[in-house]
Amino acid sequence: MAAVHESVLDAIGGTPLFRLARLGAGLPAPIYAKAEFLNIGGSVKDRAALSMVLAAERDGLLRPGGTIVEATSGNTGIGLAIVGRQRGYRVIAGVSDKSAPEKSDILRAYGAEVVLAPTAVPAEDPAHLFNVVRRLVEEIPGAWLANQYDNPANPDAHVRTTGPEIWEQTGGRVTHFVAGVGTGGTITGNGGYLRQVSGGSVTVVGADPESSMYGGGDGSPWFVDSIGHFLHPDTVEDRWPQAYRSDAVDAFERIPDRESLLTARRLAREEGILAGPSSGTAVAAALRVARRLGPDDLVVVLLPDSGRSYLSKVHSDDWMRQWGFLEEADDLRPLIRPLLDGAGPLVVVDAGATVGEALEALRAAPGGVAPVVLARAARPYGVSATEVVGSVSRAVLAAALSGGGAKPGDPLGDPLGALIGPVLPAVGVGQSPAEARAVLGEAHEAAVVLVDGRAVAVLPRAAFGG
Repeated sequence: MAAVHESVLDAIGGTPLFRLARLGAGLPAPIYAKAEFLNIGGSVKDRAALSMVLAAERDGLLRPGGTIVEATSGNTGIGLAIVGRQRGYRVIAGVSDKSAPEKSDILRAYGAEVVLAPTAVPAEDPAHLFNVVRRLVEEIPGAWLANQYDNPANPDAHVRTTGPEIWEQTGGRVTHFVAGVGTGGTITGNGGYLRQVSGGSVTVVGADPESSMYGGGDGSPWFVDSIGHFLHPDTVEDRWPQAYRSDAVDAFERIPDRESLLTARRLAREEGILAGPSSGTAVAAALRVARRLGPDDLVVVLLPDSGRSYLSKVHSDDWMRQWGFLEEADDLRPLIRPLLDGAGPLVVVDAGATVGEALEALRAAPGGVAPVVLARAARPYGVSATEVVGSVSRAVLAAALSGGGAKPGDPLGDPLGALIGPVLPAVGVGQSPAEARAVLGEAHEAAVVLVDGRAVAVLPRAAFGG
């Protein structure tokens, strides 16, 4: 008989485990997925939201008629909206402008007010999402900042609920726990509990985007929502969440974006589980872990949220092609991929470079005649399309030299700032030449080609034919 609850808040938690029988077929160790997308708000963050609100009420930080404010990629905000509105609070969610638009729509549907702000700016920038929500708390009487990144009630939710559920559901047989790391609360709470109850025998594995700093990346952008640690190149002080304890993680599996996104799509198509992209990251990591284990091991992977919030992104073929993650060709639809064989090397310089540095980069590149692509910073993992800020051609650079510079006799030392042209249009490697021509329109003579969301080449209009 189905459970009967006095409110939806009583339905938070108690999520099932599903064996990933098809994705895990042939692997030595079984993989079970903790279906956190079946929480009432569609994500694992419902647990943290309820825990944080109850703790704030208990500690006198949140009083009747008060306002809950939070910076969120969406899921924690949705949990706080459900809990907060149920308990009579006003809820304001500061949402990253990188988050899937469905999340903002869901927040508004639950009665939350949404404030969009960037996160791809230095942490010290007043426009940064975290600074925007802090100002709101200062300006609104009775406002309380949930602050999931530093709030101990976040990991505590999993010490009290999720971890014990996993232990009971597996009959204490779990040997490896795999989860993504965003605020760090989920992996810290679950990992800490499972280690403690098992006498230290459970191995905790963090699933991380390849460029995230948690697992040792360079902090450049990635395309999986809600996990990882990004670092803007101009950030002065890099603060890690206090909800995350690095000693809670035994090892990291660093997963490229394409592997994460395609695994999320496989979950839907092969297991009947419509989950978000960070679930793809976690499952990809769990598959790697299970390949190294034996039949006496048991892997539990946590699936944080539902794919219904990402229908315009990972579960959209068009979006996947536009960003260069999906390459499916047929006789009627040739791809851009073969055109890369004739492309010269991509020439990228830091947006703060000088005219001389840009020219030198062009000269050093064999056949470097395409426009220089300007990015916020040169990164070891390549140039994310989201960090490209402009372009400049050889002709413009030559004209600047012939016209003299700001420093008499030294135009090479002039900053590129005044010469920067617009960002070139971008096409995914999985799109067709016809789609590229449509993107170019009449105004552009070249396009940046993306593979896995990163710029790999600049191709002229002629390369696309037509």
